[in-house]
Amino acid sequence: MKIEVIASTRKLQGTGASRRLRRAGKVPGVVYGGDKPAAVIELDHNPLFHAMRKEAFHASILDLKIDGNAEQVLLRDYQMHAFRQQIQHIDFQRVDANREIHIRVPLHFVNAELSQAVKFGGAIVSHVMNEVEIACLPRDLPEFIEVDLKDITAGHAVHVKDLKLPAGVRVVAHGADNPVVASAMVPGAAKEEENAAPAAADVPATAQKKPADAAPAKGAAPAKAAPAKKDAKK
Repeated sequence: MKIEVIASTRKLQGTGASRRLRRAGKVPGVVYGGDKPAAVIELDHNPLFHAMRKEAFHASILDLKIDGNAEQVLLRDYQMHAFRQQIQHIDFQRVDANREIHIRVPLHFVNAELSQAVKFGGAIVSHVMNEVEIACLPRDLPEFIEVDLKDITAGHAVHVKDLKLPAGVRVVAHGADNPVVASAMVPGAAKEEENAAPAAADVPATAQKKPADAAPAKGAAPAKAAPAKKDAKK
């Protein structure tokens, strides 16, 4: 999917100039990377705002046209106003067709409703991760990675190493080597297991036989029977 972004060279710089640009419906920005020096640019706010609402804009190679000259870039950063729906600033990075890029792409979860865990196990599928960082050449960059949940079973999970990645794409791991992507758990199952205990556990460990029922120790003389009480005289 080809996404085109139109920009022009920004002639004035500084806080005051950026403030005036925003009041005029523009967004100040910068393009950096590659073998060229960084370039300061400005873009029309409303077309950019609507383009950024699309998921693909954040994980695609963009065709940025600056004064009519096109170059391929990635969206790297942007700042929003604290409470207005207004883009304050945007950063793009040039890409080299022969150099690997690192970028986070969204995960699309499918077929959870077809899984045995949901249909027959009463499980709820939780999405632990919504995006994953990958490394690839620009030509191999996917807009998203699909996570098929049809084979997930209750009490189990899908991990990063279970993902089916497109050719030329690898996951960049940070910290955990194989983190959980999604899990299927039956509500209340963990609590029931925790509360469940053998019936014997309900008997105090210190419970002993009554002294009268205890067997005499080996070699000990049998206990004498208590004398019977005489009948009271009439």
